Amino acid sequence: MTHKSFFWFVLPSSLAMLLFIFFPIVSVIVQSLHVDHEQVIVSVENCDLFGCTESTKIDQEATEALRAEQPLGRFAGLTTYFDRNHLATAELKESWETADNWRDFGSQLLNLPFYKAIGFTLAFTFVVTPLVIMLGFAIAVAVNSAAKVLRGPLIFFSLLPMMVTPLIGSLILFWMIDARGVIGTLLQYLAGDPELSIKASTPLMWIMLMVYGVWHAAPFAFIVYYAGLQTVNSETLEAAQIDGASRWEQIRYVVIPHLLPLTTFIALMQLMDNFRVFEPIVSFAASAHATSLSWAIYNDLGGETRQLSSAAATSVLTILGVAILLFPVLVRTWRDFNKK
Repeated sequence: MTHKSFFWFVLPSSLAMLLFIFFPIVSVIVQSLHVDHEQVIVSVENCDLFGCTESTKIDQEATEALRAEQPLGRFAGLTTYFDRNHLATAELKESWETADNWRDFGSQLLNLPFYKAIGFTLAFTFVVTPLVIMLGFAIAVAVNSAAKVLRGPLIFFSLLPMMVTPLIGSLILFWMIDARGVIGTLLQYLAGDPELSIKASTPLMWIMLMVYGVWHAAPFAFIVYYAGLQTVNSETLEAAQIDGASRWEQIRYVVIPHLLPLTTFIALMQLMDNFRVFEPIVSFAASAHATSLSWAIYNDLGGETRQLSSAAATSVLTILGVAILLFPVLVRTWRDFNKK
């Protein structure tokens, strides 16, 4: 392929990446370096029959003119990144100096908004991702081993959680775990505690959010693995059977190595998806017990006073977090590619 042909070949995708990925990221970074303008305060003199007094008031016209002149706000550098709602460097230093032990320091750390959000985000990511991979693989192997007449219905029912809109699916589960719901009533019966409430317990709410994450994402892993199972060399499996390999040994030494590239792909997709967990927190009304980085961005952008700089800074930190999580997987993939 000539250089000219290659240029025209990659030009559409390059323009799309610049337009929808690069430029938005740059704009978010720029916004995170600015903060809202302070309101212009002026002194006014009020005089009456008893004399004159001075007071202050907000000059709306001057404030609006300043905002119109500098729409991004005033430049603040990295100040937003280090304030209490983000990295909270001053609060971290104070907690380190006053904490009696590591446990005390950890509890103080989780009281800070950013660290509370990233704590749940990381826990959700590292629990849900491997469970999705294992459950999806197990379902794919089971469906692939079923009789052909049963595979169609099994595939349909296995994909149902992915067909349901995430918001609707989480709302359904939210109603089910209510004290009057099926799951809530069953847990009260099993625990022998009629006052048990998942919605009032932070550990139970975390578990339920993770259960939903696995339930919703497992069909994606299943369909990818199921497609991969159709490409496994039947002759290799037959040779393993002739050599006396058991069903588990065939899966371990033939199927799993063959599907390893797909496992890497699923892991990459799930790490990115789970790190931006958002819908279940909103649907479960679980923000009192669990917050994520995506929820923090949503919270900053909501309400009457939209904190654009704070949301932009959290977005940048989220991008950095995803890059750090994906880096080891990408490095391993690159090394495996170079070995071939």
